[in-house]
Amino acid sequence: MALGCCGSLVFLAGGSRILGLNLGESGEPFVYDCSTQTERQDGSSGDKESNGVVAFAFSPSGTYVAVTVDNKQLLLFRTRPWECVSVRSALRRSTSLAITGTEDQILLADKSGDVYSFSISEPHSPGQLQLGHLSMLLAVAVSPDSRHVITADRDEKIRVSLLEQPYVIEAFCLGHREFVSELSIPPNHPQLLVSGSGDGTVRLWEYENGTQLHCLELSELQPSGCQKARRAVVRLAHCRGANFFAVLCDTFSSVYVLELDVESLRLVHRQTITVKQRACDMSFDDSGGLWILDGEVAVLYQLQEGLWQEIPDHPDQMRIKEVIRANWPVFQGSATEISCSNLYKMSIDNMAEYQLKKQQRIHQRRSKKKLETLELRADSKRLRKGEAAV
Repeated sequence: MALGCCGSLVFLAGGSRILGLNLGESGEPFVYDCSTQTERQDGSSGDKESNGVVAFAFSPSGTYVAVTVDNKQLLLFRTRPWECVSVRSALRRSTSLAITGTEDQILLADKSGDVYSFSISEPHSPGQLQLGHLSMLLAVAVSPDSRHVITADRDEKIRVSLLEQPYVIEAFCLGHREFVSELSIPPNHPQLLVSGSGDGTVRLWEYENGTQLHCLELSELQPSGCQKARRAVVRLAHCRGANFFAVLCDTFSSVYVLELDVESLRLVHRQTITVKQRACDMSFDDSGGLWILDGEVAVLYQLQEGLWQEIPDHPDQMRIKEVIRANWPVFQGSATEISCSNLYKMSIDNMAEYQLKKQQRIHQRRSKKKLETLELRADSKRLRKGEAAV
């Protein structure tokens, strides 16, 4: 289950269903079933059993939403009013999406390490290859001025390239010790980049020159007495018009709220929000509210007296609850935790296996030599007996 907000727009996804809602308007929500779009451009049919939403992205103004699903389709929606503009096919399964600040391109990163550009003004044109990594891409972001495209991969690298000339690499942001799963550029500080990783850190960069400004170890934020476990960052959300970031880790039912200290250029932990069930996704709205998908319930938190507090009676929260309840078959059973366990590289210590095989080889050689010696002695004994008989 996925949740996203942009202004008064709310995006919800459960299984193969997409639900769009404008909180500023009355009326029924927009519901779209991705499983009905099974015909692909190459003439083959998609897999009806694997049409779950993989990634989505709002355009900066909220006019468009791009969505990718498991069967390699890219869907483009217009939000005012909600309607599906196009359905296109990607070559490989996508991992992340971004829409440029000029709202003319969708950038799709895929599992093979490539980034394709899809036109918005020509909504049925095929994607064009822009750049590639040697490793699986996990995140893509575009600078607010649409000058840079930032890509992150499984091999701990963050690459900064020119959007119009993607073969020109401006910088690398190096320092993460595991895969880089999330990227965020705050529009009010467009020279900065925040990244999250499987190494359990959130890092602040001046990305145009690849300079790391701060590294925050999330394990240090866990309560005293708890085992300091490493957790991968699976969601990183920025609050528009403010300096707050929300961080969600896998297998962890809490959300960290961080604040960017602009003077010291550091990320400061402000609060840990513990949810009632399990945090599946989260997003900030334009008014500064933090929405957390707690199980199959969207819960609104707002900053009051220096702390983020739940606002259970807020009209928007009540409306979303009613929408989810009315469309319960869409969302039932779709609230699952995001896991990155398969992205960690396996480190194999084969020394013990090598020593065992070595001992087996030595034992086999010794056994063979012993057997040859016994056979030689037996032959010699038979020969002596024969000579004595003669």
